[in-house]
Amino acid sequence: MSRRVTTVDPRQILERYHGGPDTGVFTDGSCTGNPGPGGWAAVWVIAGEIIKADTGASKHTTNNRMELEALIAGLKMLPLESNHTLYSDSNLCVQTANNWAKNWKKRGWKRKGGEIANLELVKELYDLYEARPSVKITWIRAHDGSRWNEYVDALAFQAGSGF
Repeated sequence: MSRRVTTVDPRQILERYHGGPDTGVFTDGSCTGNPGPGGWAAVWVIAGEIIKADTGASKHTTNNRMELEALIAGLKMLPLESNHTLYSDSNLCVQTANNWAKNWKKRGWKRKGGEIANLELVKELYDLYEARPSVKITWIRAHDGSRWNEYVDALAFQAGSGF
């Protein structure tokens, strides 16, 4: 999200927040300016312990691209037979994965209202999601004190701040 000017150390987030789910893959994207420099983060957590974490950044991107990159990275962390939940605070990306991409694919990756933004990322996301039929992608409210969502938010912002 392009709302912050100061950065918070992700370790401080873990000390400050304790609410929300403690198992799943938490993802977030961040962009300073839209477009502008941005970052993404994905963290796989089981019972409050980090199993795997990944971050990335782009010098010139959009928030939606970073949100999609985070979801893709999160799915790649999980084995095909996994039944974990992926959490994203981007309702647009959650709706894309759960509702819209299936029909776009049936129509040859076309939508009724014009072009699909970030089509290459949407295709990759949907292919990874289809390959993991027991995984669930769920929306989580941003900035409501959910420990792991706040954590990936800080990691994404930190990743995108390196330019």
